[in-house]
Amino acid sequence: MRLFTPLLAAVLLTVSGASLASTPEQAVTEALKQKLGITADSVTVSPVSGLYEALTSQGIFYVTADGSKLIHGQIYDLDSGMKNLTEARMSKVRLDLLDQVKGTAIEFKAKDEKHVVYAFTDITCGYCRKLHNEIEQYNDLGITVRYLAFPRGGERNRMGQVNPSWKDMQNVWCAKNPQAAMTAAKAGDKVPDVTCASGETVQRHYALGNTMGVTGTPALVLDDGTILPGYLPPSRLLQALETQ
Repeated sequence: MRLFTPLLAAVLLTVSGASLASTPEQAVTEALKQKLGITADSVTVSPVSGLYEALTSQGIFYVTADGSKLIHGQIYDLDSGMKNLTEARMSKVRLDLLDQVKGTAIEFKAKDEKHVVYAFTDITCGYCRKLHNEIEQYNDLGITVRYLAFPRGGERNRMGQVNPSWKDMQNVWCAKNPQAAMTAAKAGDKVPDVTCASGETVQRHYALGNTMGVTGTPALVLDDGTILPGYLPPSRLLQALETQ
C-alpha cells in the first residue's frame, strides 16, 4: 500500500507553506512594497490591537496583520483626554530623524540659547522671508533657528528640468558663507552657482520633510518634536516653546 500519494504530498506542502508563513511585520512590509511601492523603515505593534504601525518615507500607516487593509490617519486615546497617539509617536520619530542630519542645517544661533527650532524653508516663500527678516528678534529671545531645505516645487518640473528654486537652494548650501547666502537669497538676490557635496543636502532635507509630513513652508519643528505649520512671530513662537 502506497502511503505517499500525490494528494498527501499536496496537503503536506500546504501545511509546510503555512508553517513558514511571514510574520505580521514581514507581511505588512511586503504588502506596502508590492501593492503601493512604499518601503517601510520599521514595522511595530500599534496602540490598536490588530493593527501594525509602519513608518515610511510618507509618514505613518496602520496596517492589518495580514497586510490586506491600511489606515492613514490619527489615533486618539479617549481615556487620556483625546491624546493624539500618532502625533506623540511622530514627535519622537522627528527628533530621531533630525539627529541624522545634525550639522547639515544652516544655523542662526542665539547668544543666550534657550530653545532650538528647526525650520523647513524655501527661499521663494513669502512667509519664510518674513521669518528670516526677523531672525535677530528670534535670536534675542534665545531661539536658535536651524534651517532645513524644502523647495516646495520639488527637484524637477513636469518637463524633467531642475526647478530654479532647487538649484538656488543648492547654491546656498554650497556657498562659502551659507548664512550670508541664505540672507541674500531671501532678499531676492541671485546666489552664484556652486557645485559641492553639500548640494546633496537639499535632497536629504527634502526627503526628511516628506517623511515628517511637511506640506508647506515654513514648517517649524520644536524642541519636543512637535511640528507647527506656518509662520509664527517671535513672541508667539517663544510662547509655543515654553508651553510645549
